[in-house]
Amino acid sequence: MVLLDNSIVGAALPDMQQRLHTQLTGLQWIVDAYVLLVAMLLLSGGVFADRFGRKRVFLTGVAVFTVASVVCSVAPSVGWLVAGRTLQGVGAALLSPASLALLVAAYPVAQERVRGIGLWAGLSGIGMAAGPVAGGVLTDAFGWPAIFLVNVPIGVVLLAAGARALGESRNAGAPAIDVPGTVLSVLGVGVLTYGLIEGGAQGWTSPVILGSFVAAAVLLGAFVAVEGRRAAPMLPLRLFRERLFTVSNTAMTVVGFALMGSTFFFSQFFVYVQGSSLLAAGLQTLPTTLAMVLVSPFAGRAAARYGFRVVVTTGLGLAGLGLLALGAVHADTGYGNVWWRLAVAGIGFALTMSPLTGAAVLAVGPQEGGLASGISSTTRQIGAVLGVAVLGAVVRARQSDGASFETGLTSAFVVAGVVTLVAAVFTGLRLARSAPTEATVGAEPAMKERELSETPGR
Repeated sequence: MVLLDNSIVGAALPDMQQRLHTQLTGLQWIVDAYVLLVAMLLLSGGVFADRFGRKRVFLTGVAVFTVASVVCSVAPSVGWLVAGRTLQGVGAALLSPASLALLVAAYPVAQERVRGIGLWAGLSGIGMAAGPVAGGVLTDAFGWPAIFLVNVPIGVVLLAAGARALGESRNAGAPAIDVPGTVLSVLGVGVLTYGLIEGGAQGWTSPVILGSFVAAAVLLGAFVAVEGRRAAPMLPLRLFRERLFTVSNTAMTVVGFALMGSTFFFSQFFVYVQGSSLLAAGLQTLPTTLAMVLVSPFAGRAAARYGFRVVVTTGLGLAGLGLLALGAVHADTGYGNVWWRLAVAGIGFALTMSPLTGAAVLAVGPQEGGLASGISSTTRQIGAVLGVAVLGAVVRARQSDGASFETGLTSAFVVAGVVTLVAAVFTGLRLARSAPTEATVGAEPAMKERELSETPGR
């Protein structure tokens, strides 16, 4: 349900724009409001589950997500829809890490636990892959509110079944909740996102936009200072002294930036540039998500066999080339010459996410593996927030120069591709002399890599 809402909204964006009479800025907020809250509260959600009870936090998250879905479906304006999406993000940040924590507590035997987490990750992948098609079908038949109403029966069933079937568990030794760090991170990244999204509409030199960038710098600087002094910070800065941890999270931020930033425009390209229907556009975006679902289970095995640096740099290179190739399509390009570009990008992203998370976990001590996995998921989500904001700004900048929407979209794909290729070179160079660390990554069993998948962990 959580990952479905990451991908299903993209197919409905053209219908939202038409029915809600909004511009590109409004669409960016509809997507980023959800992703921003998930990114900033994901680590705190795991701590909440450990301290207050995993079942209780999970069911609370489901209830919040379900109510928020109703708010989204009846939203009369963009403002109400963004508010509902924000509430959805809060619910997702609670239920996602709590769901994984419940699985870990339910299966004390390592082999059974890995199998359970594999099913958890596999079903999550199905949700992500089904999003574009489900969004296209529902929006084409009933309009965009239907993509949120589909969550309501799922949420009701989860609440009823979870209340009866789930056992409560908690970690008595869980750290205290880092309230200052959480508040500063939400405000800092939120104000930065505001400046990036609204800058094109209000003017990059307007006092409000310049003030938002200054405020973001102050808030994020305060966040770093606070985290460096707290005994139990939500983001231990000392972890970034390890090169592999820093490089893997930097690369994961770029993955989120390029993946979410580019997929935000996929349906809009097919609908507005090539004239496809909403249903057809949903189907046409499938090569990316299908490639990710099919290739992701093998990415960990490939990293174990060939080494982290080889697989990740290859994946980033393929993703960058696929996005650059998308920058060359136009209104008259036949779909037979488009789908493979989407697939190449999807394969590239699939090769990176699981090994990057696994590398981040293996770069720290065994007692901090869950925290490292959560940080990896958080950096990907932060990249996604910035990707939607920055690439949207690229499109608006090109249009303000007199270019067409088609030219703006292709420019955004090119920017995403260049950033991804630069990340591939950076990752390769930074780890070129990291043979011992790379060998450690490669020594892990493939099943361990699957356990540490790219989906949010504790």
